[in-house]
Amino acid sequence: MRLLSVGPPGQERPAALDHQDVLRDLSAVVPAIDGDLLGDPERLAAVREAIASGVLPRVPDGTRIGPPVARPGKVVGVGLNYEDHAEEAGVAIPDEPVVFLKPSTTVVGPYDAIELPPGSTMTDYEVELGVVIGRRLSRCPDPQQALAAVGGYLTADDVSERARIAAGPTWAKGKCADTFTPIGPWLVTPDAVGDPQALPLELWVDGERRQHGTTARMAYGVGEVLAYLSTLMTLEPGDLVLTGTPGGVAALRPEPRPFLRAGHVVEAEVTGLGRQRTRVVAVEEAVDEAEVKV
Repeated sequence: MRLLSVGPPGQERPAALDHQDVLRDLSAVVPAIDGDLLGDPERLAAVREAIASGVLPRVPDGTRIGPPVARPGKVVGVGLNYEDHAEEAGVAIPDEPVVFLKPSTTVVGPYDAIELPPGSTMTDYEVELGVVIGRRLSRCPDPQQALAAVGGYLTADDVSERARIAAGPTWAKGKCADTFTPIGPWLVTPDAVGDPQALPLELWVDGERRQHGTTARMAYGVGEVLAYLSTLMTLEPGDLVLTGTPGGVAALRPEPRPFLRAGHVVEAEVTGLGRQRTRVVAVEEAVDEAEVKV
């Protein structure tokens, strides 16, 4: 299944793409795409049947596409988790995953604006495979068992302000700005994804491809990441895990390093999970309007 949220910010309603790629309104079936839904197999089955019935109303053209999971309980990031990213940084693969947290207020839709913080000089892009938790996961040592807790996968951009990260003492300073986690357009259930370690990722800025990689080059696979995180914290249904980015980030390119500037258009895609398209704006220019593309 490909699940979405549609409508104005803060007023999103659930939707799904049917087998003909027609966008259907799920409001009559479930109230939201959230942890309650993803953690309930019976409700998920009801959604699947409703989509297959072909009788759900169409979502009107021009309706805003919001984040598939509008407000995760927590957003957990993993750094330096691709071999090529570690290579370009000139560092060894960490002995264990590098973990940081982002607030849920960073989450925006796949066609919303990325707002540059005041004084931004080094705002960077990071295409990532996002994992949404579907079942409570705590102290699970087995990566295969941890994979069974996945509710769905999505395309994500872990936007980062490198100057704030470099200033220290924590990465969170450069990760926590509003709009710094565009996700979507779709949340795709695991049965429709297959092997999460065989997914190409790409990112473009103004049509120039900046990143291209594959989840096969993760240092720690999705199951390993989730199992490790579950030893540090309980993962709840609806939580979002960002699993790292491949090489090609602006911070590690030759001078002049191509950081994001107002007016840039960023497109990020994980194959099978849809492509997002976000416009970069100075914070004082931020708007609520978003281009809709399914």
